[in-house]
Formats: sequence, structure tokens, C-alpha cells
Amino acid sequence: MSDYDVVIVGGGPAGLAAALYTARMNLRTVVLDRGPLGGQLLNTELVEDYPGFESILGSDLAMKMGDHARRFGVDVRDFEPVHEIVVEGDTKVVRMESGEELRAPALILAAGGLPRYLEVPGEKEYWGRGVSYCAVCDGAFFKGQELAVIGGGDAAVEEGEFLTRYASRVYILHRRSELRAQPILVERAQANSKIEFIFDANVKEIAGDDKVQDVLYEQHGELKELHVGGVFIFIGFVPNSSLLKVHVDHDAAGYIQTDRNMQTSVEGIWAVGDVRAQLTKQIATAVGDGTTAAVAASMYISALKDAARA
Repeated sequence: MSDYDVVIVGGGPAGLAAALYTARMNLRTVVLDRGPLGGQLLNTELVEDYPGFESILGSDLAMKMGDHARRFGVDVRDFEPVHEIVVEGDTKVVRMESGEELRAPALILAAGGLPRYLEVPGEKEYWGRGVSYCAVCDGAFFKGQELAVIGGGDAAVEEGEFLTRYASRVYILHRRSELRAQPILVERAQANSKIEFIFDANVKEIAGDDKVQDVLYEQHGELKELHVGGVFIFIGFVPNSSLLKVHVDHDAAGYIQTDRNMQTSVEGIWAVGDVRAQLTKQIATAVGDGTTAAVAASMYISALKDAARA
């Protein structure tokens, strides 16, 4: 069992920003992440919308954020999966999959989310055999092939364009007639001769033999078939809010609702970044969330100490 002032669950931009600020305020801070530090930054090749960097590799930005937090004494534990989070009085108890327990008066949940699944036949069967949720991770395995990207948001368009450096052609299938991605991303993709958009495409099945060969989709009532070597799915994320075994207010999709200080409906627990209900999910807003929560957590801990001394 270990005791800290603040436990931060999640090592993406929101969690690392929170850690940097809590450590600077002399709070004993630990950051936990089930994988390497960086969160969704590690699934992004180029970051071009974070102030101060016209263009930087997502992995490089993650490394810089992690190193910055460590310089202020943050205890960073990557590859340390969290099993559950419970509350005992004023204490937040984080139970690790390893069996270890960490305890602190303040907890900042920055656990992000996992890819939303398409939930069609063949998706799970061909996971790792042509179905992927990360272009940066897997794109190089598909050199010279034709690929399908499913989705219509920023991730689908951005990752689709990334895949053109390997693929001979990339088809972006979207179930609606218009994309949801930012105009600048759409314009860049439309100018790429390797990209073709297929609208009003409702994917029904991913098929193949030992690996992906086809995507079957319905368009205007007609069932169509697209021959591809791989399928990359970018249709959103499911927030990792279920780690909390205490009830906190959330929206219908499971995103945690907070006040302006990022505090949840449970005193002493804050939610930041992609796990929180908000207008936009960007690196800059995640960092702002983390900073706000860190300052609020510091004030909360100070109030607890003052009450204990009174």
C-alpha cells in the first residue's frame, strides 16, 4: 500500500499536465498508465494544432511531456494497469491489477477511452489480421495495398491521409452524406489523389480467408463489395469511466460530467481529458483540463490539512 497526495490515472496530455502542476505545488504525485506514457498522442503521427509547435511527432510530444513531469519529481508508473477505484471516507483507493493499492485524498481520472467497435461480423475475427484501430501503429504492414478507413471525423480523415504513404489507394467510408472532420483536414484529403470517399456507406461485414479481403456495405439500399487488404476503424471512443466503482454523474455515452474546476459529483475526484463530457477533444483542451484539476486538487488538499489541524 502506498500513500500519495494525488493519484492520477492516465498518462496522456491531460494526466501529464495535471502531474506537472501538482508536483510543482509540492504534492506527492503518482501517474499510472496501463501502457506507455502519451495516450492518444502515440496513435498520432504529426501534431499540427498544439500552440508552440507548428509540427511535432505525437511520440516526441509525449516524451517531452513525460520528461517535464519527471523533472519535478512525479512518480511515473507506466505499464501499470488499474483494476478499479473505490472511495473509503475521504480516501480514494486505487487497486492495481498487480494487487497493489495506492491511496490518496485526491484522484484525477485522465484515463481516456478505447476505440469504439463497429460491431459487425468479421471485425473481431480479423482483428490483427487486417482490422486495425491505429494507422500509425500498423500502416507500414500494408505497403502497396488498397485499404478501407471507416469513419467521418477528424481521426478517420487524418489517419486515412497518413495511410496513403503506404497504400496504393485509401477508401474512406462514411455512413452519412457529409464528413464531420475539420474543413482543413477534409480539403487536404480531397487534394490527395490516393483517397476516394464513399458516402452513405453502412458497413455490414468484414470478410476474408486467413486475413481481410473485402468490406461489404449497403449504399442506398444496394449491397456492395469493396476488395481491400485492410480495414482501419475510426468511429470514436468509449470513455474509461467504468474504472470508478463509485457513482459519478455522467452522460448517456458514459462521459463524466464535471463542474468548471473539473471536479466530478464526488468530492475529491476530478475528471480530465477524453474521459470527460466536453465540446472538443484536443491536446490543448486536455492540457487545460489537467491544469485546472491540479490547482483545484491542491486547494482541496490544503483545506483538508487545515481542517485536520483545527
